[in-house]
Amino acid sequence: MRAVWKREWQAMFTTPIGYVFMGLFLLVSGYFFWGYNLSSSSSDMSGFFDRIAYILVMFVPVLTMRLFSEERRNKTDQLLITSPMSIWGIVMGKFLAAASVLLTTLAVTLLYPVIVAIFGTLSAGMVFTSYLGCFLLGCVYIAIGLLISSLCENQLTAAIVTLVVNILLQVLEFVPQMLPAGSTFAFVGRLFGWLSLSTRNTEFAVGLLSPSNVLYLISFAGVLLFLTVRVIEKRRWSEN
Repeated sequence: MRAVWKREWQAMFTTPIGYVFMGLFLLVSGYFFWGYNLSSSSSDMSGFFDRIAYILVMFVPVLTMRLFSEERRNKTDQLLITSPMSIWGIVMGKFLAAASVLLTTLAVTLLYPVIVAIFGTLSAGMVFTSYLGCFLLGCVYIAIGLLISSLCENQLTAAIVTLVVNILLQVLEFVPQMLPAGSTFAFVGRLFGWLSLSTRNTEFAVGLLSPSNVLYLISFAGVLLFLTVRVIEKRRWSEN
C-alpha cells in the first residue's frame, strides 16, 4: 500500500493533475473567502465552509479521473492486478494518495481562518469541525471518483461521470422540499434528505460535530472503496 501511495503521490505532481486541482481549489476558495469574509468584514466563516462542498463536487473528479482509467488505457493495470499485492492495498494506496493531496490543499487554506482570527473573533471549535467535515466529504467524493475510474478506460469519461454523480448527490438535498408534506411519497423525501451529503456538511460548517455524521461519511466512503475492490477483483479473476 505504501509503495502505491508513494507512486501515486509522485504522479500527482509529475503530471499537471495535482497542480491543476490545488490551483483551481485555492482560486475558487479564495474568491469565496473574499466574498463571504473580507469584502463584508465578517468573521462568520460558516458560509465559506458550506461552499467548499461545491468546490469539492466540481474539482475532485480532476484528482481521481486518472487513478485507474490511465492504468487501463496503458494496459499497465494487468501488471498491477496480477501482482502479489492485495487489491485492498492497491485501492487504499491510490485513495490515500488523492486524500493526501486534498489534505495538503486544505492545509494551505488554514491561512483564511488565521486572517479572520487576527482581525476578528473566530471559534476554534467551528474551524475544526468545518475542516473535518470538508475532509471527510472530500474523501467520499474521492471514493466515488476512484470507483468510477476503475470502470472507465478514458480519463475524461471518468471525470464527467464522477461530476454528474456528485451533482446528483447534491440534488438529493432539495428532494424533500419538492415533495408536499403529508404526501404518499413523503418518506422518499425523508430518505433522500437523510442520504444528502450536503446537509451533513452544513452541520459541520456551523460547528456541529455529530458522531452519526462522521460515521455516515466514513461508512459511505468505505462502501465505495469495497465496491472498487470488487470491481478490480472481478477483473483479476476474469483475466486469469
